[in-house]
Amino acid sequence: QVQLVESGGGLVQPGGSLGLSCEASGTIFSVYSMNWYRQAPGKERELVAQVTSAGSTYYGDSVKGRFTISRANAKNTVYLQMNSLKPEDTAVYYCNVLLRTDSGNVNAYWGQGTQVTVSS
Repeated sequence: QVQLVESGGGLVQPGGSLGLSCEASGTIFSVYSMNWYRQAPGKERELVAQVTSAGSTYYGDSVKGRFTISRANAKNTVYLQMNSLKPEDTAVYYCNVLLRTDSGNVNAYWGQGTQVTVSS
């Protein structure tokens, strides 16, 4: 089995910073892309940022220049540093990891989600 455990999140004022982390554990053979998604009330889930196994990164237009995604391969962990936060960043943030298990299956797994609220 594979589990993704997220940490971080919470309430922050506009202009503030917050960090998220997500650790994958279990019968993992290799990890491919690691991603952060978010879903605001009444909106579809959207891709916020992605980091590939080669270290290439992608950011959604709304977070470019403010958010930074990184990964620690030895820990099967992905991070999201969020700076200059805006009220429109308020959402539930989910990590998503594409990996191969010890049995050879390739699947995408989701974290439990963590609430980020940007408000004064």
